[in-house]
Amino acid sequence: MKPDLKTRHGGRILADALAGHGVRIAFGVPGESFLPVLDGLHDVRDKLKFVICRQEGGASYMAEAWAKLTGEPGVLFVTRGPGATNGAVGVHTAYQDSTPMVVFVGQVGNDFVEREAFQEIDYRRMYGPLTKWVAQIDRAERIPEYVSHAFHTATAGRPGPVLLALPEDMLFSEAAVVDAPRFRTPRAAPSPGDMKELERLLALAKRPFVLAGGGGWTKQAADALRAWAETSGIAVGCAFRCQDYFDNRHPNYAGDVGIGINPKLAQRVKDADLLLVIGARLGEMTTGGYTLLEVPVPKQKLVHVHAGAEELGRVYQATLPINSNCEEFVLALSKLKTPIWKEQAESAHNEYLAWNKPIPMPGALHYGEVIAWLSQNLPEDAIVTNGAGNFASWLHRHFQYRGWQSGWRTQLGPTSGSMGYSVPAAVAAKIAAPGRTVVAIAGDGEFLMNGQEFATAMQYGAAIIVLVVNNGMYGTIRMHQEREYPGRVSGTELANPDFAAYARAFGGHGETVEHSADFVPAFQRAVASGKPAILELRIDPEAITPSATLSGLRAAALARK
Repeated sequence: MKPDLKTRHGGRILADALAGHGVRIAFGVPGESFLPVLDGLHDVRDKLKFVICRQEGGASYMAEAWAKLTGEPGVLFVTRGPGATNGAVGVHTAYQDSTPMVVFVGQVGNDFVEREAFQEIDYRRMYGPLTKWVAQIDRAERIPEYVSHAFHTATAGRPGPVLLALPEDMLFSEAAVVDAPRFRTPRAAPSPGDMKELERLLALAKRPFVLAGGGGWTKQAADALRAWAETSGIAVGCAFRCQDYFDNRHPNYAGDVGIGINPKLAQRVKDADLLLVIGARLGEMTTGGYTLLEVPVPKQKLVHVHAGAEELGRVYQATLPINSNCEEFVLALSKLKTPIWKEQAESAHNEYLAWNKPIPMPGALHYGEVIAWLSQNLPEDAIVTNGAGNFASWLHRHFQYRGWQSGWRTQLGPTSGSMGYSVPAAVAAKIAAPGRTVVAIAGDGEFLMNGQEFATAMQYGAAIIVLVVNNGMYGTIRMHQEREYPGRVSGTELANPDFAAYARAFGGHGETVEHSADFVPAFQRAVASGKPAILELRIDPEAITPSATLSGLRAAALARK
């Protein structure tokens, strides 16, 4: 006997489907193309909160950051046309960062399709390269099926974004359908043969090195890796912007393998006779532009563990490729009999500690000392976000991440190198964890790409603290400019507003800091205010990286010429 089914419009069916899959938060900017969805969300508001954002790019970053932090798929709603194009930046980040995300975008009605109607875009062609799957739901009765497919696809194998287009007429139409049960994510696991071969390779290794990265990690996986590293004494490094996968204070931590890598760590990776890579794709940033490992066959014996079978052998031919989820693999790894390599781990950690210390820089405000103070004084479970730009190199080098805390990550940064991420990510983190300290580190150029989401922080009482590192330029591009075309400055200068006044204009707390001694009391006042806050840090433009100056780069480039 069939159950009695209530007829619902498509928007309500979709809202019920999301609630049924355990979605607690959806981010977006409202649009006329999905009005029935907004109506449906009203009926499930006790289960699912819709966070109203100010621009789709900020909303998409929030959804991505939510997923990265919590491990739950991020959910994004954007309207058709301009909304879809604005939101693409966060979808691309989710794709490159292997972050599970389900994106819903409004679409013109089926009766208008293929006429280049108002704001019409073919999303299969536009989003195909940026997602794991793109589809369009043309019939309301198939919404539960499509949504279930979307969540399974976003979370299975290598996690990533999927997109469903929602024709307007479909959302207004009604149907009587059964809701699908909550999705379950299948997880690949290593075979006994894989682990036996790995045990043999580890037994022969004299200079092994572990590199952890990629998506799909959990606190359980990180804890198991730490426990095995302690037993074996092996040195562990983290891939680009995955530094919180392993407590940086741990004696087995060797540093981050990414942009601005410690030269001694780079050499250690090159000299390893066995590289155990868990989860990382081994992309451009983590391999130093594909130089730490030779393409296609590394000189090191490579054991490459990845949840996506399509990634194994994509660039590097591994000695032992293992298709496995990170947690399943590390749990199996902990059961192996392996040698002990404690001296190498101790040496690697000492090199990291020496690299971690701030060095003098030009100007009255020493940014490296600011980051070191934050590292030593923020609460254990603080969440730190950053976008892209040279300002982040100080953060990567001088901040010691504590690993997973309270089950969630403590570092949120785009491995895609996308600017504008810091503020939206911080807002999402504070909404997810209102009791935790959330600090966003932003460059002056990076901040203004999505600084409008400070309004979202104010609206939801998300008391984030944003540090805007102001050097009056697009610093990364200026750095490259001085290296390639010394003294020929073009297209990189910035005329900035008063960032502290910007915060106060929204009703937040704002201060300007120009001297090192003034930072700590300003930060403490920002915390005490209980409001979203912006501290503008005015640093000397000469300080272009933690260990280089603009004039030094220019002089070196001129000498080469």
